Amino acid sequence: MSELLKIKLTIADRVYPLTVAPDQEESLRKSAKKIEAMIKQLEQNYAVRDKQDVLAMCALQYATQLEQKSTTEIEDNTTDDQKITHLIEMIENHMATF
Repeated sequence: MSELLKIKLTIADRVYPLTVAPDQEESLRKSAKKIEAMIKQLEQNYAVRDKQDVLAMCALQYATQLEQKSTTEIEDNTTDDQKITHLIEMIENHMATF
């Protein structure tokens, strides 16, 4: 079993000490950087100074992106299922002619 790492991430001027698996560290650091970049962008574009408001807006944007991606994946899976069903029907129809 791999050792856990103790890391610190800074988000919205607060330091968050975390204990994570080594394979999680890079994605957590990248995520924290993305959040910080979005916070900076939101503060510049909307002149919002309350960190809680900025974090809520940031969370909403990321949740929306995740929801849209999930919806797209479901639609893609539905299309794939329809194609598979159509192929099965074609094979069954073809086999029925023998």
